[in-house]
Amino acid sequence: MATRLIAATAIQEGRYIILDETACKVTGIQISRPGKHGHAKVRITAVGIIDGKKRETVMPGHDMMQTPVIDKKTAQVLSVHGNIANIMDAATYETFDMEIPKELKADCVSGCNVLYWSIMDSKVMKQVKSE
Repeated sequence: MATRLIAATAIQEGRYIILDETACKVTGIQISRPGKHGHAKVRITAVGIIDGKKRETVMPGHDMMQTPVIDKKTAQVLSVHGNIANIMDAATYETFDMEIPKELKADCVSGCNVLYWSIMDSKVMKQVKSE
């Protein structure tokens, strides 16, 4: 699991962070001002990349958060069986099964190339490449 650290106040909408041991995309952030006896607080709202669940957290602004390292790779679809595609990585020639997202189901056929993300020991299909 490859991660990096980033300060909570440096997080912006659209970035990726790890909440509850899950890679998430930040959808909202609110930073409160520091008080007389306290630190600035950060409220982060994020949606899981893999499961799509909404998550929220509140933390001090000086705390550090983990951000996942996302590997974007290309692969070729070998076969399609229902919602599962058997694909082969273009660089390593490794073959594995991957679930096809609903929005890509119509375009994902045998022989096409796809872009997938490798995040925290999980793989997610993101795009069908046109040739």
